[in-house]
Amino acid sequence: MSAPATRDAVLAALRDVHDPELHRSIVDLGMVGDVEVSDGRVVVAIRLTVAGCPLKAEIQRRVGDALAPLPGIETVHVTMDVMSDEERRGLRAGLTGEGRPSPFQEGSATTVIGIASGKGGVGKSSITANLALALVARGATVGVLDADVYGYSIPRMMGVTRPAVAVEDLMLPVESHGVRLMSIGFLTEEDSPVIWRGPMLHKALTSFVTEVWWDEPDYLLVDLPPGTGDVSISIAQLLPTASLVIVTTPQLAAQRVARRAAAMAARVNLPVAGVIENMSWFVAPDTGARYEVFSGGGGEILAAELGVPLLAQVPLEPAVARAGDSGLPIVASEPGSPAAKALIEAAEGIVAAVRGRSPAHS
Repeated sequence: MSAPATRDAVLAALRDVHDPELHRSIVDLGMVGDVEVSDGRVVVAIRLTVAGCPLKAEIQRRVGDALAPLPGIETVHVTMDVMSDEERRGLRAGLTGEGRPSPFQEGSATTVIGIASGKGGVGKSSITANLALALVARGATVGVLDADVYGYSIPRMMGVTRPAVAVEDLMLPVESHGVRLMSIGFLTEEDSPVIWRGPMLHKALTSFVTEVWWDEPDYLLVDLPPGTGDVSISIAQLLPTASLVIVTTPQLAAQRVARRAAAMAARVNLPVAGVIENMSWFVAPDTGARYEVFSGGGGEILAAELGVPLLAQVPLEPAVARAGDSGLPIVASEPGSPAAKALIEAAEGIVAAVRGRSPAHS
């Protein structure tokens, strides 16, 4: 018969329990308080980083699952409390004091990729969400910064309804489908317009770069605002290590506008990794006939002008919009569809294009 579990055995088991947002052991983070073991019953006090932590049920489940297999354990009782201000300051210092640079700084192992377009309505945010999931499927760790402050849509496309939380003044990305997300949508009420002047927007974007604990993922995708206005220029200047992917639709008018995004990239010394042409054609489901709704070959022309690869031509499929509205992009919901295959091809093309520019690649 196995010896009954001890307090040390309980702590050893809890060391393998990671906080779902911080991706660190709850023991190492100082989240484990008193532990009592008596007569087959374990009582564990967990100190949450913030009151009303949206993931406390998940933490409680993970603790219970880790302790249940211990010999002699019949019941597990988990109590929830909140860290003191001093404990939170200590946790924050531990997270940011590990010597790792920001993903946006020289020396980081993170590959930063800005997703840009000359104008709105070309599916840039949908492309960003799907590229993120395609990279996750390759085994990479991925973050997405939704910098499209006036037209933010990443939270809805990724199925996120809860707000972001902060430890002291350090914001934590919200994770969905294995992707770490930060958006202005997490800081406003749903469907509320963002009515801010330039200085406020610049401050918010700077905060997303400097005051979010991204934890140095392999890739960080930045959904840039459409066009070449102040917001686009500000965020581009905050991304000195980034490469840009430009999204366009096939018609020549869209291609000419997209060329301006490339000119902006050149102005701020950001290399263009490639072009993605979205809504390239439509295949009728009843006949299989292919229709080029937006004819013109704009993506191929733009890629040739810039001397960069055409990463993919993504067909126009109603399922792409439905998947985004449902909160599970098509790369995950229908990976065998033509659009998903094209988006997976685009992700693979991006990895190949940035290989050698950054130490991070899968």
